[in-house]
Amino acid sequence: MKLITLLTVGVWIGMLVGISFVEAPLKFQAPGVSVKIGLGIGRLVFSALNKSEIIFSIVLTIWLFRERMRIGNMTLIILGIPILLVTIQSLWLLPSLNLRADQVMQGTVIPNSYHHLLYVIMEISKVIFLTVGFVKIYNYERNLE
Repeated sequence: MKLITLLTVGVWIGMLVGISFVEAPLKFQAPGVSVKIGLGIGRLVFSALNKSEIIFSIVLTIWLFRERMRIGNMTLIILGIPILLVTIQSLWLLPSLNLRADQVMQGTVIPNSYHHLLYVIMEISKVIFLTVGFVKIYNYERNLE
């Protein structure tokens, strides 16, 4: 389970950095990419990322459940936060952002909102907590061997 959990968290971090902080801002700089096309691509990419994160969250939850009596509360909290953030994004934030993207793609002028900034803050938080969690899992599992 050690290798699977570490790989899951490591791939999760890589996908977050690659998609949220590299792909997303760069796509709008590509020649010929309009806001409508960029939003359409973004919806597809972030939907796929979210589905992957749900799977990663399930794998991590299984590990946390199996090890809950042996890991400290701090590790449980650190690794529980990304799972909570994915849940909030899946159930509320992404549907809200998708609705806004649909409205923009249909030509509707919509007022500014905090949703996108909140999403970015959540992505940064997930990277931080997953990175700290990765180290904790590595050290915890290494100490059991």
